[in-house]
Amino acid sequence: MSLNGKVILVTGAGQGIGRGIALRLARDGADVALVDLKADKIEAVKAEVEALGRKATTFVADVSVREQVYAAIDHAEKELGGFDVIINNAGIAQVKPLADVTPEDLQRILHINIGGVTWGIQAGAAKFKARGQKGKIINASSIAGHEGFAMLGVYSATKFAVRALTQAAAKEYASAGITVNAYCPGVVGTDMWVEIDERFAELTGAPKGATYEKFVEGIALGRAQTPEDVAALVTFLSSDDSDYITGQAILTDGGMVYR
Repeated sequence: MSLNGKVILVTGAGQGIGRGIALRLARDGADVALVDLKADKIEAVKAEVEALGRKATTFVADVSVREQVYAAIDHAEKELGGFDVIINNAGIAQVKPLADVTPEDLQRILHINIGGVTWGIQAGAAKFKARGQKGKIINASSIAGHEGFAMLGVYSATKFAVRALTQAAAKEYASAGITVNAYCPGVVGTDMWVEIDERFAELTGAPKGATYEKFVEGIALGRAQTPEDVAALVTFLSSDDSDYITGQAILTDGGMVYR
C-alpha cells in the first residue's frame, strides 16, 4: 500500500492503536504528525517513525479543546509541507454501570470521544478546503459502536455517535472531494483493555484477566487483535485505493460483531 507523499495526522498517537497506526503509515511511505497529551510518548514514536526513513513532527494537544485541534493541523501543514489525511484516533474508555454514571463522568467522555472527533472533522475539512484539495477523514469507532455492551453503556453511546458523525460528514463533504470513514476495532491487546479488564474485576469480582479472556474466547479467528491489525485497515482507508468509499464504519474485530 503506497502512501508516498502523503502527510497524515494521528491523534492519540503516543501508544496502543495510535502508535501502531503511525508506524504502519510510515512504513507505507507517509510523513506523520503525532498528536497526544503525553509529550514523552509521542517523542518516542517520532524517533520510531524517523528510523523508518520518514518525517515526523509532534504536537501536544487535548482533542476535547477545539482550538488545539485546529492548531495541531496548522502545525502539521507547516512542519511537513502539506496535509492529506486526519485520523481521529484519540479516545477513552469508561467501565461503569449506567446507574452509577455521574455528570462529571458523562461530560468527560462526551468531550473527548465525541467532541474530539467533531473538532477533528471540522478542522480537517476546513484545511482541505483552504488548500483547494481532496482529503480523507478517518474516525475511531468500535465494535461498541455497533452493539451496546453492559458496563460500557456510555462508552458505547459515544462510539455509536462517531458512526453518526461519520455518516453525516460523509454526506456534507462529498461534494468537496472529502471522504469520511471509521474503523471499528474489537478486543485489542493495549493499555486500554488492561484498564477495562481491571475495572470489570472491581465491579464483578472476576479475577484479573478473566474478562479479557472471556471476550477473546468470543473471537471467531481465535486470538486477540493487535494494533497492527487495526493499522492495516487504516492505511487502506488513507490510500487512494479507498477513494470510492465514504460514510462507512468498518468492523475489524476478527469476527465478534456481525453487521
